[in-house]
Amino acid sequence: MNAGVGARLAPAKINLALHIVGQRADGYHELESLAVFTRFGDRIEAAPAEGDELVVTGKYAAAVPLDDGNLIVRAREALRGCFGIAATPPVRISLEKNLPVASGVGGGSSDAAAALRALLGVWRLSMEEADLARIGLALGADVPMCLAAEPLLARGIGEDLEAVADFPSLGLVLVNPGVAVSTAEAFAGLQKRDNGGLPPLPRVIDFHSLRNWLEATRNDLEPVARTLRPEIGKALAALKRADAGFVRMSGSGATCFGLFETGNVAKRAAATIRARHPDWFVAATRTLPAGGDLHGA
Repeated sequence: MNAGVGARLAPAKINLALHIVGQRADGYHELESLAVFTRFGDRIEAAPAEGDELVVTGKYAAAVPLDDGNLIVRAREALRGCFGIAATPPVRISLEKNLPVASGVGGGSSDAAAALRALLGVWRLSMEEADLARIGLALGADVPMCLAAEPLLARGIGEDLEAVADFPSLGLVLVNPGVAVSTAEAFAGLQKRDNGGLPPLPRVIDFHSLRNWLEATRNDLEPVARTLRPEIGKALAALKRADAGFVRMSGSGATCFGLFETGNVAKRAAATIRARHPDWFVAATRTLPAGGDLHGA
């Protein structure tokens, strides 16, 4: 995909820890999460066109809807609603779908966030970050997080964000054993919805202090997802066998991650897992820093 005016990376969102701490009257779950974003993800490009069009390519294109069931289409229409049709002429949005669908790494939300920024770029419009976040939240609880796309603590339903400064660049291997988990199904299976919150982060965060901190945290959706999809346990075992410093499932699953001290070690581990499981999704990547620019990344 060529980097153009509206070219953006839609990075994978990885929940390093995810605690479900309550449920609101409207059914939304309250959470506390430490989330990071990776250099690997989908790619979005927007360009002027004769008529609106969404074109999807990439390994997972077949699983992507092209109508308003797609958050990208809804993001386009949300901006039209704000600025009017005259300021938002037809566009061709291209999505390179590299992330598995319904896989716990925020792919759809990240696509929507990248599309919002790509469209503002191609239409030459500007918007305050707080206003953009409000539009994002109306599209989905994870979209404000994906608009930030930096190491952060998320609270509330995911809209209360706190950037984490001086966060180390982590080597990660992402593994999905080829199964999808419905977020609604995972939440429905929770036995307890008022779990304890996250402990305070280490004063100085490096690979070792973070790994120790993670050992005292959880992903409250992982036990449910592993019951629904036993293949998740196999993915976690493969990461452990590849000597990951820490392994866990991200989000509602089924994508799992392993932490590695360096990117080169992560690449070797990914190659080993890929050789043993050629039908799995396996990607070695690194986390994005605070304030990373995703334009044309």
